[in-house]
Amino acid sequence: MLDCAIIGGGPAGLSAGLYATRGGLKDVTLFEMGLPGGQITQSSEIENYPGVFREDPPVTGMELMEAWQPQCFHFGLKHEMKKVERVAKTGEHFTITLEGGETVESKTAIVCTGSTPKRAGFKGEDEFFGRGVSTCATCDGFFYKGKPVTVLGGGDTALEEAYYLSNIVSDVYLVHRRDTFRAAPSTVERVMRKDNIHLVLDSVVEEAIGDATGLQAVKVKNLKTGEEKILETPGLFVFVGHNVNNEVLKDPSGNFICETNEQGQVVVDLSMRTSLPGLFVAGDLRIEAPKQVVSAAGDGAVAALQVISYIQEQS
Repeated sequence: MLDCAIIGGGPAGLSAGLYATRGGLKDVTLFEMGLPGGQITQSSEIENYPGVFREDPPVTGMELMEAWQPQCFHFGLKHEMKKVERVAKTGEHFTITLEGGETVESKTAIVCTGSTPKRAGFKGEDEFFGRGVSTCATCDGFFYKGKPVTVLGGGDTALEEAYYLSNIVSDVYLVHRRDTFRAAPSTVERVMRKDNIHLVLDSVVEEAIGDATGLQAVKVKNLKTGEEKILETPGLFVFVGHNVNNEVLKDPSGNFICETNEQGQVVVDLSMRTSLPGLFVAGDLRIEAPKQVVSAAGDGAVAALQVISYIQEQS
């Protein structure tokens, strides 16, 4: 019987593991299929995590998370590279069902499964995904060195990755459906200063065009004028938000085991408690998540401290 099962190995899960084990819990396991670190490891630059800063070159997401792992596992946190299919409460405890049918019992659970990039829904997006269409500039930007690319989106991630790409590729065509950006003013200002970033505003991507060799061009439509044009770029990077990964919180009938909102985000209080006693949620999966590393880490710490209190109260 585990004291706590942590599902998800991003900043929230790792922080939860650190605080739970350092707080005295002996049997804590983090379930994460790959190496811990989470989605942030794909980020090309981190400049807003307190105490971690380097101007040139900037600290990458991978560098940031590399330093977390030895610290978070130092106090006894265990890592199981197994996929969790379902979390269920059975009596006073939780049953964690793993891929293949194996089950693990735990007194409490902290779910930190995060979110994944949304698809934009334009024609050809699925067909050319991985063959020109990407959601990770750090992963795929190098393939387009010296070539033009298109970036779709208007938030912080889209502009940060457009800036990152502008140092690798010849030109970046930044497509956004509005004429203003949701990104931080400092990020917008930095993008505006780049000569090889070209703004394509009030516009959407209509279609990814290519052949058996991959993406060749992107069809863009202006929402105000209806004008269509072709951007001859072999790379298209899509940054239009995220979907929460909430499947592990559904029962066999497809119903959530705790309260969620219309978007499938888990309703929690300030202590990361869900409507199901003993179940806590941290990071991007919860309601009103800022989707920032520092916030996810704080969520994980709060959840772990509450787990310790919950177990003490049940004893």
